[in-house]
Amino acid sequence: MAEESDVEKTEPASSRRLEQAREEGQVPRSREIGAFLILLVSASAFWFVGPWMMQRTTAIVRRGLTLEAPLIRDPQFMIVRFADLSLDALLSFAPLLLALVIAALVSPFFLGSWNFSLKALNPDLSRLDPIQGMARLVSWSGLAELVKAVAKALLVGGVAIWVLWSERNDVFALFGQSIEVGLSSAGHLVNYSFLMIVMAMLLIVAIDVPFQLWQYNDKLKMSKDEVKQEGKEMEGDPQVKGRIRQLQREAARKRMMGAVPTADVIVTNPTHFAVALAYKSGMGAPKVLAKGRGEIAQRIRAIGAENGVPMLEAPPLARALYRHAELDQEIPSALYAAVAEVLAYVYQLANWRQVGGNYPIPPRAIPVPAELVPEAVNG
Repeated sequence: MAEESDVEKTEPASSRRLEQAREEGQVPRSREIGAFLILLVSASAFWFVGPWMMQRTTAIVRRGLTLEAPLIRDPQFMIVRFADLSLDALLSFAPLLLALVIAALVSPFFLGSWNFSLKALNPDLSRLDPIQGMARLVSWSGLAELVKAVAKALLVGGVAIWVLWSERNDVFALFGQSIEVGLSSAGHLVNYSFLMIVMAMLLIVAIDVPFQLWQYNDKLKMSKDEVKQEGKEMEGDPQVKGRIRQLQREAARKRMMGAVPTADVIVTNPTHFAVALAYKSGMGAPKVLAKGRGEIAQRIRAIGAENGVPMLEAPPLARALYRHAELDQEIPSALYAAVAEVLAYVYQLANWRQVGGNYPIPPRAIPVPAELVPEAVNG
């Protein structure tokens, strides 16, 4: 049971899943909408152009039942006459046929819209598998379609039987009426029958459309693992992204450590923080070459010691530089005065190394704006 719950599809389909399904030709469809529209259009066409169609049909029937001497004696003339009657019948029913074609083309827009997908045309031999076919027949979806078909047949058939029974007198009266009167009466019966069947189909559509939408969304539901996997594909695997960030940090750290030997001074905390500064000709302000805390700070100091870079213990300034100065960027203007004292000491130290004399006294209590100094760290 635990294993089944892990793959249970309980999550609604994502927008990507819906888009992929649409590309594969899977969109919600309701055949009942098409049938309803065709019946509705047919009823409307009979209602508006029915009298004209009946007049044309009456004329065609009269011409077809009229016997003429040339028609009886000349078979070739009979073929021409039949062709003329067929063309007249086609023109008489052309408005109805055109309306039915338009209804068939428009019906997809009411649910799912048009969808052209070449993937749906790809041959799939699994559709010919009798075992899968039987599985579809005995599935819940197949059972639902069977129940729907039976219910539709009972409803439409019941309405048709009720119409015929209620209009039985008019139906039997057709046999004793003239052609004109019979066709007119038949037209009214057809219109009334269509109206009743359309009303029945409207009830079927009202039930089928929500069912098709539910079935479509239920079929595309995703398991939690599928949702997670899709998120990884869309945003990238967190483990891979974490590894990339780690490699980027290591590369940046190597570049930073490689710049430490070129620094003019390293400001320390003395152990927790270390910031390497450089001020060369052409710079607008001193620049941060490297900074770090903990083990990185120890590594900066070690590299600086190996390369003879001067170091100065100035805890408030070191913390302020670490917090507010960006790597490979100039220091904030608020720290110009404090760093100027440090650089002055560095220049004095360099001069002492070249000329000698009294050893320069390192600056103490370097002024740093209080708002730039983070909370002190022991060490």
